[in-house]
Amino acid sequence: MTMQKDSIGVVKTKYFNFNSLILESGEVLSPVRIAYETYGKLNKKKDNAILICHALSGDSHAAGKHRESGENTGWWDNVIGPGKAFDTNRYFVICSNVIGGCKGSTGPSSINPKTEEPYGMNFPVITLSDVVNAQKELVDYLKIKHLFAVAGGSMGAMQSLLWPVLYPEKVGMAVVIASTAKSSPQQIAFNEVGRRAIMSDLKWNNGSYYGKELPKDGLSLARMIGHITYLSDESMLNKFGRALTNGKYSYKISDSPEFQVESYLHYKGDSFVKRFDANSYIYITKAIDYFDLTKNGKISLIDAFKNVRSKFLVVAISSDWLYPPEQSREMVMALTANKIDVRYVEIKSSYGHDAFLLETPQLSYVIKNFLSKTNVGDIMAKRQPVKSGTTISDASKTLVKLGCKHLPVVSESGTLVGVVTAWDIAKAFGSEHKFINEIMTKKVLTVKVSDTIETAVRKMKKYDISSLPVVDSKKKVLGIVTSDIITELFEIK
Repeated sequence: MTMQKDSIGVVKTKYFNFNSLILESGEVLSPVRIAYETYGKLNKKKDNAILICHALSGDSHAAGKHRESGENTGWWDNVIGPGKAFDTNRYFVICSNVIGGCKGSTGPSSINPKTEEPYGMNFPVITLSDVVNAQKELVDYLKIKHLFAVAGGSMGAMQSLLWPVLYPEKVGMAVVIASTAKSSPQQIAFNEVGRRAIMSDLKWNNGSYYGKELPKDGLSLARMIGHITYLSDESMLNKFGRALTNGKYSYKISDSPEFQVESYLHYKGDSFVKRFDANSYIYITKAIDYFDLTKNGKISLIDAFKNVRSKFLVVAISSDWLYPPEQSREMVMALTANKIDVRYVEIKSSYGHDAFLLETPQLSYVIKNFLSKTNVGDIMAKRQPVKSGTTISDASKTLVKLGCKHLPVVSESGTLVGVVTAWDIAKAFGSEHKFINEIMTKKVLTVKVSDTIETAVRKMKKYDISSLPVVDSKKKVLGIVTSDIITELFEIK
């Protein structure tokens, strides 16, 4: 099989090890290994990184293939790659396997250093906050101080919500697809039924089945139950209807599927046990159950988002009854109450919850538009202005310290009165001028945060200028956009 032109190509899973992680429960997990993959290139400023967070049954292999041939394509390959929603020509994309998982990161099937046997049920209980804190260790290891964006669907979206809450200064944008701010009683109920299916399998043996016969029946049943929640009634009707496997009723009770929908669920269950660990299913679903941004009702959802600084894209699926659109709208209302920039999109789809993996054209369109830097506010440098009474010498030191060429100049009341450049200051040395108000440009054109980048570019070209202060309605300086910033934005990385 030849690799498609828009594919990442062949990729390799990497591993990062660190000493220990203090968990939300107070227990310490040590040592810790994180399996991860990366796609694209990290730019010199290390500000183009996007972290992809996977759902319950996912892993670090989000895109590309591990070998040229065979069915080993990454689980979100349809939106990650050259020219795709998460464009690897522009972004450095990272995806890691969650702790508690079974695809390379430390989990119940890992060796417990204290016993030199698999952890099994001795593995400590984890939360999704623990998962995010482990991801933070990986991001720090990669020397990335600020993520351009974090994104995910379902459980992955829960992590995307936690990142801006736990690390407000570390995330520029959050993409939250088909999820919720807290697991509902119904969602917890389905997870518990799945866990009980596993635990009721005698081969589960209280989690001590490694090296023995696996609890295949229990895990298969858990997957079948879970998979029903990922589909919609309409999608099941369209795909299967009441079609029979043999064309007619057998009038028998047997283990053999009679309806095609039964055969499909059996297939899903049987294939799942070949790639997933039963104990990981138990631990990860428990982590999902614990997820609650309101801290079990101790704070409001509005308060949960009060320190968030990221821009949000919240996407709901019209036919999703596991994480219905009203739960997404609740998030949007809480974010809006905090005056956070949030975009809400409800994708019309009959696929149910699984649409976040299947509705490629709709998802690609909304994600691409969201990630694209379109407004001045997205690219401006949040540069502290200098007062008009500042000496030329001090302004020169400020330019050197900030490593920039332009400084907005404000009055004592904080309103914009001019702009001073490195060239202005260079010409002033040796002259009689002492203060920047004597050499600054006083007739200054400005832009607003909401203006498009194209508007800024047109102004610069028309008036042959290299910078535009960004101001609010009261002429208070919010930042500055320069020709250097715009050139760098459109530079191929």
